[in-house]
Amino acid sequence: MLEKKCVHTFTQGGQHIVVDGNSGAVHVVDEYALRVIEEILQNGRIREFGQIVPEFSGRGDLAYAAEEVAELTAAGLLFSPDLSEVPERTGVVVKALCLNVAHDCNLRCDYCFASTGDFGGSRELMPLDVAKQAVDFLIANSGNRRHLEIDFFGGEPLLNRDVVKETVAYGKERAAESGKEFRFTLTTNGIGLTPEIEEFINKEMYNVVLSLDGRKEVNDSIRHTISGRGSVYETIVPKFQRLLDGRGGKSYYVRGTFTARNLDFAEDVLHLSELGFKEISVEPVVTDAEADYALTEEHLPAVLSEYERLADLYLERRTSERPFNFFHFNVELRQGPCLYKRLTGCGAGYEYLAVTPQGELYPCHQFVGEEEYRLGDIFSGVTNTELPRRFEESNVLNKPVCQDCWAKFYRSGGCHRNNMEYAGNLYSPHEFICKMEKKRLECAFFIQAVLMDG
Repeated sequence: MLEKKCVHTFTQGGQHIVVDGNSGAVHVVDEYALRVIEEILQNGRIREFGQIVPEFSGRGDLAYAAEEVAELTAAGLLFSPDLSEVPERTGVVVKALCLNVAHDCNLRCDYCFASTGDFGGSRELMPLDVAKQAVDFLIANSGNRRHLEIDFFGGEPLLNRDVVKETVAYGKERAAESGKEFRFTLTTNGIGLTPEIEEFINKEMYNVVLSLDGRKEVNDSIRHTISGRGSVYETIVPKFQRLLDGRGGKSYYVRGTFTARNLDFAEDVLHLSELGFKEISVEPVVTDAEADYALTEEHLPAVLSEYERLADLYLERRTSERPFNFFHFNVELRQGPCLYKRLTGCGAGYEYLAVTPQGELYPCHQFVGEEEYRLGDIFSGVTNTELPRRFEESNVLNKPVCQDCWAKFYRSGGCHRNNMEYAGNLYSPHEFICKMEKKRLECAFFIQAVLMDG
């Protein structure tokens, strides 16, 4: 029997695209093949791929298209069967730590999920001995993994810059002793950047994430200094530009947030491009629905339309002096993430953990401070052994609403934090965010279709 529930068709910019959710295959088809596929989706009489051609015999171009559809089906690239094998549990084998070296910040952004940097607790910095113990914990709990990662996060990690520097030195020393390799990344709002710290970042950080929302009026309406006076935008833009001038082509991206105040967020992407930033990510705000800047269902048509406009602008800019890469349009179709990652997602709670300044362990930075999600600490290890099991078992194959979704192996069931916040459990993805992410996928497939065609 044909597996039809995870096949998705759409047309954008004159491109007819078909996604086979179970196999992950994406096809650009002509109008006849699109008609055949859509008739199959609506017609319960066609139950096996061998019946596709007879069903359309004598229908000219449709019959020829039906033969191609049958070949794709026979190859397992269309109407493919469900993958029902749930990954075997591996337990806690850590590959990355989010090191919250600062539970404090020198900004007071309205939408901050970390309660303006203190995560709902006291403002504090991570001592060096805790950071070193975190490095030791990661090595000791990494199993056979050779490549490990430490993400310096906050709050604002540059408030604790000396500990960041010394942790990198210690990590490199311990890596050499243990046969491991570290990648270090850092997320910063840019306030504390100086030529000296920029040189350190460009030397030691595999990737750096720079927080900026776009146009000055957009950024400064929601990202504020502690005093509330002065322009965050005017302070950090020159510093970011100077940092990237010395980056030498190493990885970075500028990470912004759009809200109900700037539903024309494609303009912010273009503005960031005009500032000289090529690698850009602009994410939808996730916040209390009562906030005046919150995104709600009434904003959804505008948001989806804006993603389509951004895709068109992306293509227009490819051959200009200011091309840009938009993070969510980078979907690798020829190889992409392995099946395990498609099923499990980010690995929060058992592969990826967050560490507080006091050494407490949480599933990720977005759960920090919530006692029910405390896993243990870096000194005694993971003592709440039930919690990693819950996170590992909340893979996409165990999420009922995902089973019929064409995007399930691209979204991996959504963000755990968002699912808990808005759906109330790990197994129910946040529907509103799902709709936005599916549109981003459609735009990514559309862009690749145009590039292949041209």
